[in-house]
Amino acid sequence: MNAIRRINPRRPYTHTAEGLKRIVLGQSASVGEDASTPAQAGAASAAKPLRSQAPAVRRMLAVAHSERGALSAGARQAVAAAALLAQADTAVHLLVFGDCRDDPAALGADMLIQAQAPAAHAPDLALAALLAEIAGDPPLHIFMSDEDPDDADLGRRLGAHTGYTAATGVVSLNASEAFRMAGPAQLARCPLPRILLLAADAVDEALPCAGRGLRRQLPWPQAPARYREQARFKLDAAELALEEADLIVSAGNGVHDLESFHALATALGAAVGASRVPVDDGRFPRSQQIGATGKTVSASLYLAFGISGAVQHLQGIKDCRHVIAVNLDASAPLIKRADLSIIDDAHSVTRALLDEVARARQAARTPLETPHG
Repeated sequence: MNAIRRINPRRPYTHTAEGLKRIVLGQSASVGEDASTPAQAGAASAAKPLRSQAPAVRRMLAVAHSERGALSAGARQAVAAAALLAQADTAVHLLVFGDCRDDPAALGADMLIQAQAPAAHAPDLALAALLAEIAGDPPLHIFMSDEDPDDADLGRRLGAHTGYTAATGVVSLNASEAFRMAGPAQLARCPLPRILLLAADAVDEALPCAGRGLRRQLPWPQAPARYREQARFKLDAAELALEEADLIVSAGNGVHDLESFHALATALGAAVGASRVPVDDGRFPRSQQIGATGKTVSASLYLAFGISGAVQHLQGIKDCRHVIAVNLDASAPLIKRADLSIIDDAHSVTRALLDEVARARQAARTPLETPHG
């Protein structure tokens, strides 16, 4: 059973005139607490010894696609697997398609290689970039997550193109062998292949050592892609499934001015969610309920108005990157989960945000006046 990722409710905060503010950015993580930013991760990795001081003559390569600048648990485990199997004369390189705000040293990587992937889906170009990277300096082994669709697809494409030996769904490995499930309670073993696609939790991503954390860019191939974007359609946020929404405005029992609430969601281009109580009251449809008995969401920003935060609701937002809570009760459970808390009336904050959005849009439409003289 996978453990639920939790944010430490006792991380630092300050009381201000505007309410209770949780301090995340720029703070050093305490012992045993996951770093929340690259700066924190760098400080944490600085306390760990380098994995190796010897000159590198070989390398291991981990490959991953980032999601909104962050690596998944599977991607971090792939780097950890490479670091655990690397010898003293073997460097650990991490190739990331997309932005990467994670600290490579804390992940165990000696070199972070970034390839700024195009916005359009282009798996053939990703394969071309990977082939170009391994052509001059072939790695001993290539590690990827079999749980992330893009990584799993790229690993299989690489194996088919190169003929490298490969193993999928690897649940355990050592310096000479890889193991995968062959049945309900049977393990199949094979000599350590060139390409390893790891199952979930095959490796503990927490390492006792750090990498060098160097960085370089990988030029993107100029060859035309076989996949072309024919058209783009702007989808109304209200029509977007909550599971796919990147910005969600959610209402709890403390929201009664539904007109202002929906106006704010429209102004922000956000999807609309709700806790169980207003759904049971008929203020919102059941399809918008978020929680253990509703939908589990993973938005970049979850803006909660008047939600106290029952444990079932907290389970539904456990994968949200940032949470802003607006509530009159400073001791509400969601206040402890939130990255930023505003202790105020939900209606007052809603109207204030609507006014700020209107002013910002008006300023964007009004050309700057140039002084004469």
